[in-house]
Amino acid sequence: KKMSTKALNGRHAVTHYRVLERLGNYTYIECELETGRTHQIRVHMASIGHPLLGDVVYGPGKCPIAGLEGQTLHAGILGFIHPRTGEYMEFTAPLPEYFEKLLNTLPE
Repeated sequence: KKMSTKALNGRHAVTHYRVLERLGNYTYIECELETGRTHQIRVHMASIGHPLLGDVVYGPGKCPIAGLEGQTLHAGILGFIHPRTGEYMEFTAPLPEYFEKLLNTLPE
């Protein structure tokens, strides 16, 4: 199911983003979500003309980088309030090796 920012019955969603680095025709960004909607980052970035690299659903359809599988999206920090205990929980994960390699191969 493809989501949209223009749906008449759409739900409110807020994504804050900032540029970390510009890499030729690509931009490495960080996103912070106020809401957690389905495909939220992918939909918001595509709606402003900056789809995620490798996103064939919301992007241009074909990935311009050979061998890339899936969209270049990584959750470095996930935090939420536990529904039963009310305790805030946070989990972190480093960038996977393939993602680091990709960042190092893109032009500066």
